[in-house]
Amino acid sequence: MKLITAVIKPFKLDDVREALADIGVQGITVTEVKGFGRQKGHTELYRGAEYVVDFLPKIKLEIAVSQDMVDNVVEAVTKSAATGKIGDGKIFISSLDEVIRIRTGETGEEAV
Repeated sequence: MKLITAVIKPFKLDDVREALADIGVQGITVTEVKGFGRQKGHTELYRGAEYVVDFLPKIKLEIAVSQDMVDNVVEAVTKSAATGKIGDGKIFISSLDEVIRIRTGETGEEAV
């Protein structure tokens, strides 16, 4: 099993959620986060004063899936989150050693 963590632009969340639902993903965890990558933030003008925005708002998605779903999930997120501009985000794929459903005690893929 794998944990797919994707960091995307906030306005793309609905598109990504719909794309994941279309391929059969049953659940995701969504967190509002702030960060920066290569673009190192940007400057903005507010009431005539220029200031630097170091941390940009992003959405972090965490999706636990079986090994055979990884490519489909990555493709769905990539296509639905892309704008073609800097700051579109990243996808990280990690191995999951174990998953346990607290309510029933199910483990492994049955718990996802």
